[in-house]
Amino acid sequence: MVALISTIAWLVPAFPLLGFLITGLAKNRLKNNQAGIIASTLVSFSFITAVILFFSLRSSGQDSVTVTLFNWISAGDLKIPFAFLIDHLSITMMLIVTGVGALIHIYSIGYMHGDERVNSFFAQMNLFTFSMLLLVMGANYLILFIGWEGVGFCSYLLIGFWFKNPAFNYAARKAFVMNRIGDLGFILGIILLFFTFKSVSFTEVFAQAGTLQAGAPLITLITILLLVGAVGKSAQIPLYTWLPDAMAGPTPVSALIHAATMVTAGIYMIARSSILYNLAPITLNIMIGLGLATAIFAAVIGLRQNDIKKVLAYSTVSQLGYMFLALGLGAYSSAVFHLTTHAFFKALLFLGAGSIIHAMGGEQDIRKMGGLRKKMPVTYFTFLAATLAISGIPPFSGFFSKDLILTKAFENNPVLYVLALGGALITCFYMFRLLYLVFFGDQRLSSAHPHESPRVMTIPLIILSILSVFGGFLNIPELFGGKSGLGEFLHSAIISKVTEELAGSTEIGLIISSLALLGLIILLAYRTYVKKAIIPAEDSKSLSSFSKAITNKFYIDEIYTALFERPFGFLSDFFFYNVENKVLDAAVDGIGTATSRLGGLARKLQAGNMSFYLFAMVGGILLFIIFILIV
Repeated sequence: MVALISTIAWLVPAFPLLGFLITGLAKNRLKNNQAGIIASTLVSFSFITAVILFFSLRSSGQDSVTVTLFNWISAGDLKIPFAFLIDHLSITMMLIVTGVGALIHIYSIGYMHGDERVNSFFAQMNLFTFSMLLLVMGANYLILFIGWEGVGFCSYLLIGFWFKNPAFNYAARKAFVMNRIGDLGFILGIILLFFTFKSVSFTEVFAQAGTLQAGAPLITLITILLLVGAVGKSAQIPLYTWLPDAMAGPTPVSALIHAATMVTAGIYMIARSSILYNLAPITLNIMIGLGLATAIFAAVIGLRQNDIKKVLAYSTVSQLGYMFLALGLGAYSSAVFHLTTHAFFKALLFLGAGSIIHAMGGEQDIRKMGGLRKKMPVTYFTFLAATLAISGIPPFSGFFSKDLILTKAFENNPVLYVLALGGALITCFYMFRLLYLVFFGDQRLSSAHPHESPRVMTIPLIILSILSVFGGFLNIPELFGGKSGLGEFLHSAIISKVTEELAGSTEIGLIISSLALLGLIILLAYRTYVKKAIIPAEDSKSLSSFSKAITNKFYIDEIYTALFERPFGFLSDFFFYNVENKVLDAAVDGIGTATSRLGGLARKLQAGNMSFYLFAMVGGILLFIIFILIV
């Protein structure tokens, strides 16, 4: 089995890379849906290969297999092979990336049908998938970083895919620049890792890390630098504002970025580095604060958003906050479990939103929708399943993963539990607000003629809805008669901090109280948006100051513009007009002019007069003799 793993592991990233090459190089020749079929088929092949690797690894009796493709870098003490680490964590991520990614690719065939650049779209989607697979399969931090930068570059291309719209170009640049801020911290952390351990290989670094003292300044600095990279990539405060703007891209791109790939990269990297973070309690406390603040802050903003994709975007930021909270608590496997269930229901929500937008002729304002429940039954029931899952209603997948995080928070500090539960209640309210405004009541946009999406779009919705319903059973806790299967599966790759287990009665009490509150929240949303049929006001003048602040996302983008964007723009203009144009350009022009004139003078000495050449030679010899005698 180990030989089989070593033989086929490289095929997982190779298939989407091949798809990128085919659809990219032949984009002018492929017609109709050919590019979509090729791209979707090859990602599906990656998923099948990942499934084979999963069963092969379980049958091998080993926890991990390192597959070295070739010796990549060898310079002094730096020796880095191009290798993949196939273990339980990477297998889990590979299955998510390829499985959910394949469904998104298939859905895109219908959604992007007729777009003039559809072949380029699928080429970029395949490249995105390849980069993410490189990230999760790399056996060292450098290969992880290559994939890390790859998904950042692809996100820039895909967010700005409809580049003729200047606002979309701005959103793409914003995502690229804000990720570069985090990436700077990440690469500094990798450099410090090498100088500390003389290696960037996971196995070598983690083996040596045990010799360091917990809380040592060096390990704290390393983990904080790596955390900066995760904060940028996984959209935590203060580097989260790029993610809502990433909605500028086509809806399948939003699903891919928000569910299965890019934003999960930071969660994966920290979970992979669990041994390092267990030695850095200060960094873990920082993560708790960041995660909890992000979860609540983004959820509050989601309450007043009326763009269907923006609601889901802030929901993603909030759910990533819960994952960071779990990481900070040392419950790394709980974070990966929520990452898994989130991939199912968030991909379903975005693809469902795409189905709605497709049916509404491009309309994204939920205030102009309504009454779609009967006209789009498949989309409605699948969207309902995802809403119940993200709200934490049993037995849907989000209940098990979110309850596990809340339980870990209570074990650490009851205050953390109360705050995290508050964020979960807010999430439930704005998600049912979205559901009721879109699918219930009367249709409010008379010009639209909504209809159910084609099967190439609804079949992925149905599959994801099944995963959203039953995905939580991957990790049923002992309280419900399970064995925490996913947590046990990840145990060999993730070293979680040991915490005191809650008594069964206490945990049951927490679950009952939280479900009662969730039920009240759902009833409140139903009473507000269905019974009273209240439609959010389009005129912000009638809102209170706090409601205006929420609607305007607490003016964070405006604050960043005033503090960073405008001063940087001013400095750029100043140096361009006053330094580059007046000093550097003048200096370059002056050097060129002086050189030309000196050349003209020198050219006059080359007149072809042999007598002058003889005179100059004799004169030069005399000057040389005089110089020697004097010196």
